[in-house]
Amino acid sequence: MENKNESKIEEMEIVISNFLRIGVILSAVVVFIGLLMFLITNNSGYSGSYFPTTPSEIFRGLIAFKPYAIILTGLIILILTPVFRVGVSILVFIKEKDFLYARITSVVFIILIISFLLGKVE
Repeated sequence: MENKNESKIEEMEIVISNFLRIGVILSAVVVFIGLLMFLITNNSGYSGSYFPTTPSEIFRGLIAFKPYAIILTGLIILILTPVFRVGVSILVFIKEKDFLYARITSVVFIILIISFLLGKVE
């Protein structure tokens, strides 16, 4: 029975590890594309004194293929990767019927979400 639990834990660690790896690689690719576009065009897509600060402005810039918005999107992906990792961990703990850790991880997830919502950009 102990061997079965060890294999489940190892399987969970592999899933989480792969998720983190994919998030970091995706973020790096998106930032690289934005940097490449910036170097090719020598233009951020915004005037010298204006930069997008809200998710909606960044999204509009992303739709318009503005290099700075693409770079910011890559950074947002990098920031959100561990948050999604916590979400995946909740699902894995529920699947494994480890409800204590699912509750603890849910509290961590809620704290992360609240901290993002309460954060302010100046």
